[in-house]
Amino acid sequence: MAKKQQQEVCSFCGRSMPHMFTGLDDGVLICSECVEEGHRIISNTPKARPLNSDELTVDNLPTPQKICDFLDQYVIGQEEAKRFLSVAVYNHYKRVLQDKGDDEVEIEKSNILLVGSTGTGKTLLARTIAKMLKVPFAIGDATALTQAGYVGEDVESLLVRLLQDADYDVNKAQRGIVFIDEIDKIARKSENMSITRDVSGEGVQQSLLKMLEGSIVNVPPQGGRKHPDQELIHVDTKNILFICGGAFDGIERKIAQRMHTQVIGFSAQQETEHVDQDNLLQYIAPQDLKSYGLIPEIIGRLPVLTYLKPLNRTALRNILTEPKNALTKQYQKLLAMDNVKLSFDDNALDYIVDKAIEYKLGARGLRGLMETVMTDLMFDLPNRKQMGTLIPFKVTKDYAREKLEKADYVRLKNAV
Repeated sequence: MAKKQQQEVCSFCGRSMPHMFTGLDDGVLICSECVEEGHRIISNTPKARPLNSDELTVDNLPTPQKICDFLDQYVIGQEEAKRFLSVAVYNHYKRVLQDKGDDEVEIEKSNILLVGSTGTGKTLLARTIAKMLKVPFAIGDATALTQAGYVGEDVESLLVRLLQDADYDVNKAQRGIVFIDEIDKIARKSENMSITRDVSGEGVQQSLLKMLEGSIVNVPPQGGRKHPDQELIHVDTKNILFICGGAFDGIERKIAQRMHTQVIGFSAQQETEHVDQDNLLQYIAPQDLKSYGLIPEIIGRLPVLTYLKPLNRTALRNILTEPKNALTKQYQKLLAMDNVKLSFDDNALDYIVDKAIEYKLGARGLRGLMETVMTDLMFDLPNRKQMGTLIPFKVTKDYAREKLEKADYVRLKNAV
């Protein structure tokens, strides 16, 4: 009688199954049931987020000089603000990426406050830095914020936009940058304490305190008031860099009072010759912000304070042509898609700059003027395009004057 063949069993579960997989070593077997069970466990285990090749690390963190050089490609002038911003951002991400170890020294976060009139580049500076570092970036407007429980947006809505930019990756969002614009609009209405609630002023400042300093914030991904039953997302803000910007219209008077000088007038001229009357913002100090209406607690959480100079004629002229995304280059690229070779006469650009200075709208006013000049052109030229044939067109001073004067006449006529 023949000897019965020894039955094979699984090395993991000990069961005898019809389908067995043999390992490299003799005698090691695994059955199909164990293979399926292992696949199920691996599939249900959350995978670690892979590190992108362009993600920030200690090794590829750009130095302040490199950050400043990158800003020079997009922002004209403002050298003082660029230096402050570059150092502050570099130190912040060194703090975020540091090896904690057993070191007892804990580096605190330094948020940034940019003070400057409209159109000087506050938002552009913050957006350009986020673009360079490839970190999530969100812009929020402080004018829409109110104290919790009142009509308006809660301060947590600033983090909703950051989460959206990070595709709701919480770890990625917690290393992002939030730019809070119009921070001066939430100034306290009067320097004295009021018995009534200041729900869109001091109330918002109080709500921002913990978020700026660093705390766990419960963020409603769809907005808190409309969906009260939704699951909240917990975001730690200790590694989020907050950059606040504001025009602080009229703060020059506070600076002048502190420096015992005058914004207008002829008195004490000999005593204040060393003070630059045309740019008092360069002398701004925390006590001026307190006089304007910011509470001391929020000033302390914005330790990096810098200013942006008003743009002069030379800076406005350079903005039209020099940056990588200069306005003239943008219109040339737009019309090149319609086979139009666009060029600008120097006198036309000078005329547009003169109008921007007249309207006192800064760099932001340049785009509005350029749109007015280019609208008719961008309406007519696409109809003439011929495949493979470039249509040349030069914007002259007379053409620019005609379009701007026509627009001014229409506005005056409608106003009447």
